[in-house]
Formats: sequence, C-alpha cells, structure tokens
Amino acid sequence: MAGTTTAARGERQQGSSGPPRVRRPKAPRLRTIVVLAAASLVAVLVAVWLLYGSDWLRVHDVSVSGTRVLTPDQVREAADVPVGEPLVSVDTEAIEGRLLSKTPRIDTVDVIRSWPDGIELKVAERTPVLLVQKGRNFIEVDDDGVRFAMVSRAPKGVPLLELALSHRGSTAASLRRFGEDRLVREAVRVAGRIPAAVARDTRVVKVRSYDDISLELRGGRTVAWGSGEKSEAKARALTALMKAEPGARHFDVSVPTAPASAGS
Repeated sequence: MAGTTTAARGERQQGSSGPPRVRRPKAPRLRTIVVLAAASLVAVLVAVWLLYGSDWLRVHDVSVSGTRVLTPDQVREAADVPVGEPLVSVDTEAIEGRLLSKTPRIDTVDVIRSWPDGIELKVAERTPVLLVQKGRNFIEVDDDGVRFAMVSRAPKGVPLLELALSHRGSTAASLRRFGEDRLVREAVRVAGRIPAAVARDTRVVKVRSYDDISLELRGGRTVAWGSGEKSEAKARALTALMKAEPGARHFDVSVPTAPASAGS
C-alpha cells in the first residue's frame, strides 16, 4: 500500500510539472485612478486661472513700431487695445480691423501677443508717390492709387498730380472709357518708373488722357511720356536721351524705340 501511494503521488507531481505560470498585471486600483484624475483636474484649473484670472497674464503694455508720420499714441488710440483684459482672450483681428479702418495712412499692421503681458503693433505706413492739391491742402496718393491722407504741407520730393481732363473731344472719350480712378493709377504707374535722377526734379505729373501723360521738371523742362505702358523702356530711353542732349528742354519718350528731344 505504501509503495502504491508513493507511486501515485509521484505521478501527480509529474503531471503537474510544465511551463511556469505567467502572472497577469493587476488592474489599476480605483484609488490610483482617482488621484490621477484629481491631479489632471487641478492642473487644468491652474492653467485656466493663470490664463484668465491671474494678473500676470493680463494686458499691461502696448508697444508700437514702424511709424514715420503717425505717432505711437495715435496708433494706440486707434487700436483701442483692451488693457487689463486677459492676454489670451484679446481679439487681434478686431484690433487690426480698427487700425486699418480708422487710420488710412496705415497700409499693413501685425498685431502680436507678447507674453506675458503685452501687445505689439507692427505698423507699415503708406508712402505717397503723388499729391493732389485741394485748396491749400494736399491729398497723398500711394503706389496703389489710394488717396489716404490730407496734409497741409506738401512732402518734399513728391510731385503733384494734375488731372487736365476734358469732357470734350478725344480726352472725354478716354475719360469715359477708363474713368478717373484708372487714369490716376496710370499716373501712379508712371511716377513709379521715373528714373531716380529725373524724379528728384519732377514737379508735376500731368494727365490729359490714358495715352497723354507728361512730366513737368524744374527749370521749365518737360517730358512727353504717353501711356503707362512700356514705362521701363521709356525710363531707359529718357536717361540715355538726357545724357546725349543735356541742354534740351523738351523730351519725348512716348515711343521708346524712337525718342526725341527739342529746344536748348
């Protein structure tokens, strides 16, 4: 009996042998889950408080850069930045819209959050290329033909735009076809292509029609430019013509391949 029992026990032991059991990881305890969730909630609440409730991240400073004619105070007044409000909630697009609508002299503006407590306004002002006289004042016109400001004193080096438009004859037909705004843009186009040496002496850009734009220079000299088309070729022709005929009084580059000069 004893031998039989021992043999049976050995068989049971041999039958229970095999690869070791793999222990499954225990599921996270409920307490650990609650602690992690609470910590995440606290972190979110702290972040929200810092962004919206803390004085550290509220707007306290508004800086302005890029102005030439405007003053920083004028820009700040037009921007109307909500000082004291949380920096994160400031509507930068609304500030940009106010600046562009209230201050036509501003061409572009970047409104930047400057952490932790500032708003930066980077301004680019329009540059006048022509002036339109109105009474004793002057309207500034930029290189897009936009009339953006009225000033009492003409900026140095900016020629006058004279619209010598008639409602009769061929000039009237040009005015009806293109409209005054298009003719102004053509004058702007010409003004932007005048050689630098000539631009310094240009007093008036006169527009009679689309194809009849001329320049009045200091000393009574004139330039027949024609239309704004092929202006780069006309600029080169004018430079060469003035070097070849320095004493001439009248220059014609309306056909740049056949420039002409007259008078002395």
